[in-house]
Parts: sequence; C-alpha cells; structure tokens
Amino acid sequence: MPNWQWQLGMVASWVLDMLLHRPFSRPINRLGELEMTLRPQPRFPEPDTEPFWEATKKKDLVYQTCDNADCTDRVIFYPRAHCDTCGTLETTWNTSKGEGVVYTYSVVMQSRHPAFKDLGPYAVAYVDLDEGFRMMTNIVNVDNPITDIKIGMRVKVVWQEQGDGEIALPMFEPA
Repeated sequence: MPNWQWQLGMVASWVLDMLLHRPFSRPINRLGELEMTLRPQPRFPEPDTEPFWEATKKKDLVYQTCDNADCTDRVIFYPRAHCDTCGTLETTWNTSKGEGVVYTYSVVMQSRHPAFKDLGPYAVAYVDLDEGFRMMTNIVNVDNPITDIKIGMRVKVVWQEQGDGEIALPMFEPA
C-alpha cells in the first residue's frame, strides 16, 4: 500500500473515532463544575459589519442598498464593504421595518453544540423581509416549532440580548 493511502486511512480513522466515540460536552472548569456556555458571539470590530452591530444595540435591523443607479440588484444583505452585484463601494444603510415571511425553516431537535444543547426543539429559518433581502435567523415565541411554523407565515422581528447586553440578535416571531 502506498504511503499516502496509509496516511489517508489513519486520518479517516481518527475523524470517525472523534465523531463516533467522543461526544461534545459542556466545558468543565478546574473545580469540576459545568460552565455556562453562551451562544457563539460575532467578532468585533470588523469595519464592514460594525454599522450593523451598532444598530442592533438600538434594536434596529439595518441593511444596505447600492447607490449605483445601473445596478440590477440594489439590496445588500449580509453587511459588506461593497455591492456584490456591481462591485461599487458606494452603499447606503437603511432601517428595515423588520417584517417578512418565512421562506423555509428546519426544526433542530437536538444540538451537539454546548450553547444550544438545552434549547431543542428550536427553529432555524430563512426569512424574506419586505425590503427585499433574506436572512437566516431563529423563529421564537411559538409553543411548538414543529406545528406552529409554516412556510409563507408572516413574522416580525424581536430582539434577544446576548451576554451582558453588549449586542442583541434579531429573531422573528409570528406577526
């Protein structure tokens, strides 16, 4: 057997061992107590996304539009330094009404990530906002995400503060 095949087999064996025999768990501090794990936080500061995160502190959902009149797709979301259609750096920040419809969703019954382990079941969704952009989010404030969420359902933004209130994440609930 050539050396590269043997190495590939060893790597595959190690990956399978990690996936099948070592489940994720909450971190344990040096006193042997479980540590509370927060949901993963965005990295700060990033110049391209800073206006978006600053707006979330005021509970404003913002998006960008391209200032080039010849651009065919003028709405920009997720935040970035340029228009992804025409490449111009000239963009304007706008505030969304925070209303839209569920494009699609999936209900997570069980999560292996420590921050989400006790949340199941919860809904991860793409929402088409009335201003013309789509964002990934969670649908919250429903009794049963399996039966209470429907594709095409009207939703509105609600805010979930994270950690010490440094940021708030936009979530959606039935309108």
